[in-house]
Amino acid sequence: MKNLIRISFLLLLLTSCNNDDFEPISYDNPEISLNIPLGFPELNGTVSTNTPTLYGVELGEKLFNEKKLSADNSISCASCHMQENAFADHNTKGIGIEDRIGLRNAPPVQNMAFMKVYNWDGNKLQLEAQPLVPIITYEEMDSSILNVISKIETDEDYIELFYKAFGDNNITADRIYNSIAQYEYTLISANSKYDKVKRNEGETFTESETQGYQIFKDKCISCHSTELFTDQSFRNIGFPINPDTEEAGRARVSGATEDYMRFRVPSLRNIEYTAPYGSFGQFASLNELLDYLNNGVLEADNLDPILKDNNNKIPLTEAEKSNLISFMKTLSDTEFIGLQ
Repeated sequence: MKNLIRISFLLLLLTSCNNDDFEPISYDNPEISLNIPLGFPELNGTVSTNTPTLYGVELGEKLFNEKKLSADNSISCASCHMQENAFADHNTKGIGIEDRIGLRNAPPVQNMAFMKVYNWDGNKLQLEAQPLVPIITYEEMDSSILNVISKIETDEDYIELFYKAFGDNNITADRIYNSIAQYEYTLISANSKYDKVKRNEGETFTESETQGYQIFKDKCISCHSTELFTDQSFRNIGFPINPDTEEAGRARVSGATEDYMRFRVPSLRNIEYTAPYGSFGQFASLNELLDYLNNGVLEADNLDPILKDNNNKIPLTEAEKSNLISFMKTLSDTEFIGLQ
């Protein structure tokens, strides 16, 4: 029956090209309201120009999981951005087709609707401009948007979804990018234990979590501020340097010497699920990361003043490390990662 409906749908589309009296099928494609969680920043400006819709999001999710985006049909966006890992993975660096190794760790995809810049070095200012990057990058999908279109333009499911999402069956690059972005805009994580405590929903912090929260406010909140747990700034915090000669951090985008090895401050939300940590997975665990900060980071002319003014360290006792990790785990949103 389903195939019969699709065949009828396609016949109607074909008939419309030759019949001036044909009335195209009209689908209700309502906008999806994005509920801004308590204390979150305002939505970024591009959400209003690419507002998620019912079928736009459905199409975007399908494309997000589509392996035909890659040259050999072996990987999709979801191959490196897995829901159970807060839409990240556990590899130190991204792994593309034919097991090619990328430059950096795959960042989590969460709360994109509130971000001002994207990727570790902020090389994209609009989420709609980001999907092309993995598609054409040699170490990732090594394809082209024309190849992608050629693979899906005769697929009945895609023909139907593009029609429902955009009012006709034209499959274009911009529509692919926009629909993937629409789907990613809906990936909002704001239902962790921390959020429930803040909303007075009956949850309370343990003694260890309470102490960890205070340590966080004393020693971490300068960079990991706002309810996103990132101020979205670019900083050099003295982490071990990527041996890949292509790496320069934010300087790859700005060309400025002072931006060498500066990276966008990552969000701490769902950090329990996103190991390893750092731009190329320098630290396998939160304990390793905190040990490094306590023992002393690499010297650099542009080292962040917070560290430079404190002997290149964030000093932490063993008890403080344990309590801080306990607090950071309250930022785990089990509903978001699909455990509820």
